[in-house]
Amino acid sequence: MEKEPKPIKVSGIMGDMARSLNASFVENWFSTLVGFLSGTKTYYFFVFLFGLLVFGAAMTGLDAMRIGYRHAYGVTREVAWGLLISTYIFFVVTSTGLCIVSSIGHVFGVKDLMPIAKRAVFLSIVTIMAGFTVIFFEIENPFRMAIYNAISPNLTSNIWWMGTLYGAYMVFMIIEFICILLHQHKIATIAGLAGLISGIVAHSNLGAIFAMLHGREYWYGPYLPIYFIASAMMSGCAAIIFFSWIGYKVNNEQMDRPMQRAMEVVGKLCTLMITVIIFFTSWKLITGSVGGPGKVEAIRALISGPYAFNFWVLEVTIGMLIPFFLFLMSKWKNINLMFIATMFMIFSIFFMRFDLVVIGQLVPSFHELHVTDYPGLLPYKPSFHEIVISIGGIALASLTFLLGEKVFQGHKTEIH
Repeated sequence: MEKEPKPIKVSGIMGDMARSLNASFVENWFSTLVGFLSGTKTYYFFVFLFGLLVFGAAMTGLDAMRIGYRHAYGVTREVAWGLLISTYIFFVVTSTGLCIVSSIGHVFGVKDLMPIAKRAVFLSIVTIMAGFTVIFFEIENPFRMAIYNAISPNLTSNIWWMGTLYGAYMVFMIIEFICILLHQHKIATIAGLAGLISGIVAHSNLGAIFAMLHGREYWYGPYLPIYFIASAMMSGCAAIIFFSWIGYKVNNEQMDRPMQRAMEVVGKLCTLMITVIIFFTSWKLITGSVGGPGKVEAIRALISGPYAFNFWVLEVTIGMLIPFFLFLMSKWKNINLMFIATMFMIFSIFFMRFDLVVIGQLVPSFHELHVTDYPGLLPYKPSFHEIVISIGGIALASLTFLLGEKVFQGHKTEIH
């Protein structure tokens, strides 16, 4: 007599992930809580400070909604993109760069970069969410935008593609991070590859938003989509060195040999990307100086006009030259010196994004036709609301990073 078939138990990947979740979080919740409570007074001071800044920025953003953006923000019909747009770009550029750098190890299997993978993926999620938070307060009706993005897509709009692709990118990165926590490395690798592809496409599309504006000579052309990818890698390298150094200080630990090697490799890659950005910047000035009247005027504003200090001091000196020589002096082994270099870089990159966004709008649209309604450059000055919301975005990213260091116990990564 044949045996009756046994009933099939439904388990699969979701069951394995649920059991891993139980083992990784439920059984270790007490040790995680103890780890979080083990922070120093300095740690909790900054957690409180950043939390307070986030709360203040949220209240300021709601106040801007109440009184109307055109009254709260310094942007005008002529200069429509201001500090909040540049802050958003600062975060999403950094997020994409972190994804690219982390994927070299986690997706493509370069073991030297495995130790940074988990923290880099987490930071990519933190920075993209901070960017979305800032842009939330820049868009007059963000909820309506999200609804119509889904039910009435405009496939010919670069901005529609940007929102859609970055949304997909964020989902893939969250899946990758969860799978890393659950030791589901095959799924994490697939999600990481999907996140890398969607992130690069989204980021080059972000550059295309500027590059396809024919009426803005300073931006127009094939330069920006390529520049954005190279700049993202530089930003990602700087961010992972900067936050890894702080992470080890927060957890009161010493870097082991694999992590030191990872920092050395990232430092060399960062030095290379600084050189590439210097190359891009030089040719931007050279080609811009022989471009159309509007582009020449914008370049003049950058190198000898009202934004010359931003460019020569904040961008070139602090953001490129000083970090480049600090990396050479460190020989990519002195972690403290590399940390100082990346601190200068992150500070400078914020102003790089601001200058890129604002200068492209300062030259009146009909400048080459000698229309004198707006003689000279158009004015723009960030308002109080814009400054506070931007600070709040930085505080949100910093607060989430500090909490993540304790909750995820220093982002230890197993080499697999």
